[in-house]
Amino acid sequence: MSTLLHSDDNITIRTISVGGMDNNVYLLTARATGAQVLIDAADDFPAIQRLLAEGAADSAATASLELIATTHQHWDHVRALRDLVHATGARTAAGVDDSAALPVPVDVLLEHGDVRAFDGFGLTAVHLRGHTPGSIAYVYRDPSGRAHVFSGDSLFPGGVGNTDRDPARFAQLFRDVSDRLFALYPDDTAVYPGHGKSTTLGAERPHLPKWKARGW
Repeated sequence: MSTLLHSDDNITIRTISVGGMDNNVYLLTARATGAQVLIDAADDFPAIQRLLAEGAADSAATASLELIATTHQHWDHVRALRDLVHATGARTAAGVDDSAALPVPVDVLLEHGDVRAFDGFGLTAVHLRGHTPGSIAYVYRDPSGRAHVFSGDSLFPGGVGNTDRDPARFAQLFRDVSDRLFALYPDDTAVYPGHGKSTTLGAERPHLPKWKARGW
């Protein structure tokens, strides 16, 4: 059964954890229109089907999966992607620099700052380089103006994503997370990572100097 993370006048946000690495799969469903976006078809296709059905029950209209958005190319985030595309015919989206590594063709190639509009809500792509070359975070703003960031494996409670102890990759990811998330969004911004529990920018902001000093 899915967990309801957020609900407002426009959408609901639900999540499930799948696979041996406890990957988070997120589903946004527009209340009025039934338009859905799924973020990271990570594993367990039957569980994702159930998630789609639970999200559909949140809407007053017939649900339609409009997009399957991938945060990055790593295998544990795309294991159910081929089956989901085959079953639904939904379009796919990913960062330009990760797209060639995905197991299906990518319909929507995302650059930093791209905005995708759906019938009831929108998502902004934030390119966070370092964990992978083309990692994308997706940002939704609710009717109150609060931001919700689906950060993939680029930002977690307690630090940025794995950069294999490469100083250049860490510096790039730390810079992007600092400049493109922490500098732009307020403390109440919700962060939904690719694994584990959610957090907020406010909870993580005081630790930025420590992350920079330790180098991971």
